[in-house]
Amino acid sequence: MTDTILRGILRHDVKMCLHTSWRVGGAAQRVYQPADLADLVVFLRQLPADEPLYPVGLGSNLLVRDGGLRGTVLLMHGALRGLRLEDDSAIYAEAGVAGAKLARFAALHHRAGAAFFAGIPGTVGGMLAMNAGCYGSETWQHVQRVQTINRQGEVFIRSTADYDIGYRHVQRCNPHVAHDNDEIFLAAWFAFESGDGELARQEIKTLLNKRIASQPLNLPNAGSVFRNPPNDHAARLIQACGLKGKQIGGAQVSEKHANFIVNVAHATAMDIETLIAEVQSVVEQQTGVVLQCEVKIVGDQLN
Repeated sequence: MTDTILRGILRHDVKMCLHTSWRVGGAAQRVYQPADLADLVVFLRQLPADEPLYPVGLGSNLLVRDGGLRGTVLLMHGALRGLRLEDDSAIYAEAGVAGAKLARFAALHHRAGAAFFAGIPGTVGGMLAMNAGCYGSETWQHVQRVQTINRQGEVFIRSTADYDIGYRHVQRCNPHVAHDNDEIFLAAWFAFESGDGELARQEIKTLLNKRIASQPLNLPNAGSVFRNPPNDHAARLIQACGLKGKQIGGAQVSEKHANFIVNVAHATAMDIETLIAEVQSVVEQQTGVVLQCEVKIVGDQLN
C-alpha cells in the first residue's frame, strides 16, 4: 500500500456476529469503515488486486461462516448515508441508507410508491445488488441511474440499460471483463410519482404493522431465506412439508413465518447453513421444487 493517509476506521480480527442480523459468524481479517466516498476511493486504490472484498450494509442478507473471512469487509452503513431531493425531483440515496429511511424521506417529499422500502431490512447498496423487494414491488422499478465504484477506485454513473435485471437478480450486461461485475453500488437516483405525503406515511405504518404481525422480528434473522419459486411461495412449500419449527442446534425454521430461519439459542453459522440445506432437501423430496437461497453465504468453515 502507499503512504496516503486514510481517514476511515480500519480494524483487524473483527467478529462478524456484530455486523450481521443473524448475530453469527467468525472474524473478518480486516474491517474498514470509510469516512466518505473520497476516502473509499483512496482505500480501494491502495488495496491489493487479489484482496477479497466484501461490502456490507446492515448484514441482513448475509451468512458469514464460523471460520470467518479472509480479506476486507467494507462497512457501508456508517459512511455512505447521503440522502437528498434533486432539482429534477429524483431522490438520490447513497448505499448506506436504510430502506425505512428512504421510504420516510420519500413520504416527507410527497412521493408515492416508496413505502415498500420500509419493509426491506437492508440498505440501498444491498437492495440494488439483489433487486430486493416486497409486497409486489422491487427496487429497480424505481431506479433512474446508479453510481458505482470498481476495485481501482474509479467511479461510474450507469443507466438501467447497463444491467440485466430480474427477480432478485442484477448483473452488468456484456461487461468488458469479468471483474466489471465486481463493481460496488455507491448510490442510486430513484424516481417516484408525486403523491400525498400523509397517505404515504400511513402506508408505511400499515406495512410495518403487517411485518410485525407476520414476521419474527423479535429474534435474530436475515429476512426471507429462499426466493419464491414461479407462481408459488417458499413459505407455503416449507410449511406444507411440515418444517415449521424444525430446529438444528440454535437455528429454527420460524413458527411465525416459514421462510424465516431464526437464531433462538446461540446458533452457529453452521447450524443455520445446515438447516438451510435440510429445508431445501425436504422440500425437493416432497414437492420436486428446488428452493434457491436468497441469502449470500460467505467465508470459511471451521476446521
